[in-house]
This record gives sequence, C-alpha cells and structure tokens, in this order.
Amino acid sequence: MATRTPNTAPLLSIIIVNYNVRDFLHHALVSLRKATKGIRGEIIVVDNASDDGSIEMVRRRFASVHLIANKSNLGFARANNLGLKRARGKFLLLINPDTIVQEDTLRVMLKFFAENPDVGLAGCKILNPDGTFQLACRRSFPRPWAALTKMTGLSALFPRSRFFGKYNLTYLNPDETYELDAVSGSFMMVRREAYEQVGGLDEDFFMYGEDLDWCYRIQQAGWKNYYVHSTQIIHYKGESTKRSDLNEIRTFYHAMHLFVRKHLSGSRMFAFLIRSAISVSAWLAMVKAFVRPLGVAIVDVLLVDLSLLIAELIWFGSVSRLPQEANPIVFTVPALIVVVSLYLAGVYTHRRMSVSRSIVGTAVGFVVISALVFFFKDYGFSRGVTIISGVLSTLFLPLWRFSLRLTGKSTSEGRRSILGRKTLIVGTDKSAEELLRRLRSRVSDGYDVLGFVDVNRKRVGEELAGLPIVGSTDNIGKIIQDLRASDVIFSTQTLSYADILAVIGRTRELSVNFHLVPSTLEVIIGKGSIDSLDKLPLVQITYNIEKSTNRTLKRLFDIVVSLVLLISIYPFIYFKKSVTGGSRSKFILGLPSVLSGNRSIVGPPIVPRSAEPRANDGPASELYLGKPGLAGLIQLQGDRVLSMEEREQYNLYYAKNQSTALDLEILLKTLLQPRRD
Repeated sequence: MATRTPNTAPLLSIIIVNYNVRDFLHHALVSLRKATKGIRGEIIVVDNASDDGSIEMVRRRFASVHLIANKSNLGFARANNLGLKRARGKFLLLINPDTIVQEDTLRVMLKFFAENPDVGLAGCKILNPDGTFQLACRRSFPRPWAALTKMTGLSALFPRSRFFGKYNLTYLNPDETYELDAVSGSFMMVRREAYEQVGGLDEDFFMYGEDLDWCYRIQQAGWKNYYVHSTQIIHYKGESTKRSDLNEIRTFYHAMHLFVRKHLSGSRMFAFLIRSAISVSAWLAMVKAFVRPLGVAIVDVLLVDLSLLIAELIWFGSVSRLPQEANPIVFTVPALIVVVSLYLAGVYTHRRMSVSRSIVGTAVGFVVISALVFFFKDYGFSRGVTIISGVLSTLFLPLWRFSLRLTGKSTSEGRRSILGRKTLIVGTDKSAEELLRRLRSRVSDGYDVLGFVDVNRKRVGEELAGLPIVGSTDNIGKIIQDLRASDVIFSTQTLSYADILAVIGRTRELSVNFHLVPSTLEVIIGKGSIDSLDKLPLVQITYNIEKSTNRTLKRLFDIVVSLVLLISIYPFIYFKKSVTGGSRSKFILGLPSVLSGNRSIVGPPIVPRSAEPRANDGPASELYLGKPGLAGLIQLQGDRVLSMEEREQYNLYYAKNQSTALDLEILLKTLLQPRRD
C-alpha cells in the first residue's frame, strides 16, 4: 500500500472491525495490501478486545495499519464510528475481517463512484466460500410486502418472481449493476459527503441492522445506493459471532425491532404486524437452536427401540410376544435410561460424536435396565431380550456416529476422519510442495491429497513430490468430477485473488469445499474453519496411549479383531499356494503375534535397532508409543520415504489421540486402501 505523507489526505480509508478472527483478519489485510497498490489510502483496524492475538499480529506484521485497540467489545456500530472519526479519506470503506478482495476491487469501486457523482453508498458482488452468490449483498428495506414475503417463506418459494422476491431482489440478475435500497455491511463504500451529511452508524444497534439503517438514512438524504457487479469478494460470514458469547438470534431480531420502530412506525398496524412476525420468527429460531441437539438423542432413542424389536424377533421368533399393555413402558423407559446415561457421559453436550463415550454410556444404561428388570418383575419378560438388545444398542449407537465421522459429516470432536477428504492443491511451485509436506505431517486435518493442478497445461502428466500434476485451472471442474475431489486448496503465492475467485465461480455448481492458504503457510482458511499448519508441539500434557483405560480397551480390541480375522480370513492366506508378500497378506499373517500379545493391530512400525533414536533425541524417545503395530499411520504411507521429523509427528499424533475409534479408522484404511501387493 502506498504510504501517505502528512500533507496528502488519502483517497480511500478502509475500516475493519475485528473480534477474535486473527487468521481471517491476516488474510483480509494481505488481500487489501495487494488491492491498494497504487492507491493513496489507509487501513484502520478497530479491535474489540480480542484475546486471540489479533492485536499482536497486526502490530508485528502490518506496521502501516492504524490500530485502535478497545478495552472491551463495543459492538460493530460503535467500533466502526471510532474508525470513521479517525479516517481522512475522500471515500470510506467498511469491510469485515472475514473477507477477501480481488486485486481490482477497490479500483473498480472508486472508478464507479467517480463516474456516478450522485451515488452515496455502494457494495459489490459477494460470494460465499463455496462460490455461491450471497443474497444479503443486495436487499430492499423491510417494507410491508417485502417483509411479509420474506418471513412467510414466499420469497424462497418464488425467487424469480418480482412480486414475491423483493426483499433479496432474487428476480434481478446478479451480473448487472443497478440502484437498490441496501447492501451488506460486510462491504460498504461510502462517499465522505454522504457520511458527513447523515453521520455515522447508529450505536443503538450493537450488531446487525446498523448497515440497513445507514443505507436507509443515506437514501433519505437524497443519495443513491448501488450494487456493482463488476468486481467481487469472498465473505465467510459470521466468524466473529462464532467466537463470542453473543446471543446471535436475540441480537438479530432485536435489531429488526429497532429498525421497524425507528423508520416504519408511520403505519401502526404494519408496525404491529411486522413486530409480531419478528417476535414469532425469533421464538421459532430459538426453539430450533434448542431442539437441534435433541436430534442426536432422537436417533439414539429410535436405535434402542429398534434393538429391542430385533432382540424380540431373535429370541421369540416374532415381534408380538410381549403384552400389548407393556409396550408403552418397554419402548420408552429403556430408551430414556440410555439417553440419560449418554447425557451424563457428555455425549449430548460437547462430545456428540464420541464413539468410546457412546459405548460406555449405552453399556452403563443397560446395566441399569437389567437391574430395574430384576426388581420390577412385571416387566421382566425375558433376560435374553434384555441382553441381546443391550449388545445391539451398544453396537448401533456408536456405529452411526462412527459412520458420520468416516464420511466427514461431523467434525464436532475436533478431529477429522483419517480416511481423508480427497483434495487437490492448486499450484506447482515450492510453496505448493511445502504445503503438501505440512499436510502430510498433519494427520488430524484429514486431507488426502490426490495431486496438483497447474495454472497452465505445460507440466500436466509430470510428477511433483511423488504426486501427479493432474491438470490445469482451465479444466479444474472436470478434474474435480473425474477424481471425485471434495476439497480444493489454493496457494495465494501461485494465483491472484482474481484468478482464485474466477475458478471458484466456474465450479460453484460442484459440491466442493474451497480453501485458501496465505503466503505465510501458517493456516488453511476454509468454509467456516481454520486449520493450523504449524508444527505439532513436541510436549503435551497427556497422551491417551498412556492411560490404563485406553490400554485395556486397546488390548480388548486387538483380541476381538485378531480372533475374527484369524477365523475368517487367515486360513485362506496361510494355505495359499503362492503368497505374494503384499501389505494385506503381511497384515493377516501377522495376526498370531497380536493374539499372543507381542504386537498390536495398530501401532508404530518396528524400527531396526540401528535406527532407534538415542535417549537425548527428544520427547518422542521418552514417550510410550504402544506396541509395534501391523497397521499404523506410518504404515499407511506405503513406500513414501518419511523424514525423522515426519515419523515423529505421526507417532506423537497417534499417542496423543489413540482410541478404539481411531484404531478402527486406521484398520479400515489399511484394508480398503489400493493394493500395493
């Protein structure tokens, strides 16, 4: 960004209000630094008492940025007003920290203002991280009919209708520029004259609604508000509220109440109706937020009842042997006992997808049920049904959670499935190779890299770091479909932001997640999440592998799995005429050593004595990593040569996160991965 001299007022002042989104803010500032090249401008960051290192990051890496560090969270409107008072630019841009601008965005917007002197406020096209159009970037004011169609859902049912689609203007072409009522507060550029005429944001709005109010006041003052389609940004939307203790639903609908009372009170009947509708919508939204976690419990209740039906069928040969008058108790009380047990185990609070906790909770629940059946003889119809349903429930309840984790549908546990999301890296330079190296050492992030995508076709078919260059950005859509990739990671050192947004725009119809990696290679910014690429710490407080409970469960897992495979598969491999010596054959033939206790199903590989680390080689050499395993994270890498550092990272990750669920994931990956025989 061009540095300003004391006697030269900036053309553009960019104001960012930040709250605990350090990594998003860093990426936004990097993109703005590129976009402001050649523009006389200034950037002002107003931090609302973040405790995630945002302030230190700005001071360390963006010395030219003007930083206002508040002592408390003042809210969006008040914080922006502090920035506006400091700003000296002819044009003022309010932009969220969870945004990324194209290199041409600021120039396009400034040119539009220069060519249209009657425009007081304007916003540009805004995309979601998946490339879809963000409807909130162009809106009407909530006048009676627009508000009614929005709240009744008619606008969603008939988006192409001018009659029903007024609120989000869904009947208009997003690839055209036009005058409108309001734009999104995530990107609002304002002419200084308009700001000085109407003043700053209304501080009665803590968060939400202040952008709508500002647009309304600027329009009422005689200025025009515009949507400009010829440039675009990405907005991750709602990142600050995710990191606060703010009641987002209550705050949003309070803002709507405030806007209606302030600007639409001319018709008392309409004001009453819209306030009533807002109140009902707020109540329904809060009920929905409360009920959503109950969905997990409902699935558990249904599976417990299903287990009882199956147990009855197995034991009696039919499902109608129990007295009809007992069914209401039989199919409610046991399920409720299991649900209470799971709740006490933390399964419905912070560990909804925990396989081990669901096993323990279900087992404890059926112990209680067995005890109650013993005391209440009227419902002690069959111990066999109780035992069978208990076994089935202990299988079904963890299994559906495990299935979600395998498919990547749940990330609530903070660890993704190691089976990995099929991923493409866009870029073929050294930064792309370094990104691959870091991804390979970060097992917990769950990226299964399929190959690289180049910016042109010159190197297609070559290999880079052992992986193929599968195509270019010109045909990336076909590559995604052919390889069934679910994730695409862009290195911003390889492509410009404009090129990245163009690629996302071309492939937005595909079901794929896009991620951006800043030039620092410290994080991956994706849809609603940030993955750290820093090295794993070598010193941790606790490791699961050292816990006595984990060791007991691990040994039980080894015995059960080895017995099942020894009985079902081992004889066929053992008596096979020509043993190929492939990885799967070696795994099966090693099962007797697991049953004898010398090895484990999952664990670190056997290291030759000559390659063993010395006592002073670091924390990993002093840590119990478990018995040598037939399968493991390192073994899954096949013939790829790993550095000592990478091997240590894999071993530390496994030691820290070892669980029955993780062992089962590694076992399935071992059995399902492509043959290397």
